Amino acid sequence: MKESITAFLDSNYTLFKDVARYIWEHPELGYNEHQSSYKLIETLTSFGFVVEQNIDGMETAFIAVYDSGRPGPSISFLAEYDALPEIGHACGHNLIGAMSTAAGIALSRVVTATGGKVLVYGTPAEESGGAKVALADKGYFSRTDAALMCHPYKSYERSGSSMAMEALQFDFKGKSAHAAASPHEGINALDAVISLFNNVNALRQQVTPDVRIHGVITQGGTVPNVIPDRTQAKFYVRASTVEQLPDLVSRVKACAAGAALGTGCEWDFSHYELGYANLLTNAAMSDAFTNNLVSLGIPLEDIETGNDHGSLDLGNVSQIVPSIHPYIKITDGLHNLHTKEFCAAANSEQGYEGMLIGAKSLALTGFDLLTDPELLKAVKEEFENREKRT
Repeated sequence: MKESITAFLDSNYTLFKDVARYIWEHPELGYNEHQSSYKLIETLTSFGFVVEQNIDGMETAFIAVYDSGRPGPSISFLAEYDALPEIGHACGHNLIGAMSTAAGIALSRVVTATGGKVLVYGTPAEESGGAKVALADKGYFSRTDAALMCHPYKSYERSGSSMAMEALQFDFKGKSAHAAASPHEGINALDAVISLFNNVNALRQQVTPDVRIHGVITQGGTVPNVIPDRTQAKFYVRASTVEQLPDLVSRVKACAAGAALGTGCEWDFSHYELGYANLLTNAAMSDAFTNNLVSLGIPLEDIETGNDHGSLDLGNVSQIVPSIHPYIKITDGLHNLHTKEFCAAANSEQGYEGMLIGAKSLALTGFDLLTDPELLKAVKEEFENREKRT
């Protein structure tokens, strides 16, 4: 049956390439991916999937299900399709959306024989807001036994780790005054936000090497001859595990409190995006994916050890269901994610061929999970044991 899965994907390569290209040509930001999500839904529906839309009030989120009507595991593929501001699909989410959709459809062609269900989750706003966080929190992933997705990149990589992350916003309130005529009457909120950055820079020396703290001033005043009375800064605070974050966030908040105290400002704290947990790769499932990738002709020595590429909202999913997030090579250049060059690669023939290899590997791994009880048992036991340790 594996041959029939790969043959189906080969014969429908043009269809799925057209889906990916359509999404690339219509870049949409998070939670506004109306054309992109519709294109995926339309494709899934045409192959017999039943699609639930507007999940948890998110207009561009969906869950597509193909039910064999027979007992068996539920295998899910996660689709992303949001673009980046100004540079479009420079993270290759057009390929991810089409890849997971193609994998789900291919696996659905054999699920009547194997039993079980195939699901494709449409998950908006990975770049900003992380719909998977909300879907995980609300229990939508309790419907599946395994969550799989694959990300385009400049090399092949096993599923690795990601950093836990909190998105922190600090607002300072001072008092405006004429900067030359009566500066003594003002309370400078810009001084407060600058002090915050200085305090954070001092804090960096006292944290472990895996920690990352980086921010920007999003509001710093308007004209130089008026003392700013309101300023704002936004930070990402990252660490290897979600358990490290509470203490780290408290220390960054103390930096803000000290900045406010030293300048006489009032301050406020909030989260401007949902936080991400760290990715817990399921090694048994990751090994199965790697084996299938090798079976498709990718040399084992070309598949690198999984690296940390920042933070993923799949991390939250991986905390509640076995998950993998490997990387597929789509360019021979040294182009990194979130660049114009990588955006171009996501609309290249090599990019679409990489998408096809990724879809095949995902679908074949899903087939293994449906048909190999020992593999599924190993996946679940590993997840349960890791869950207890964390």
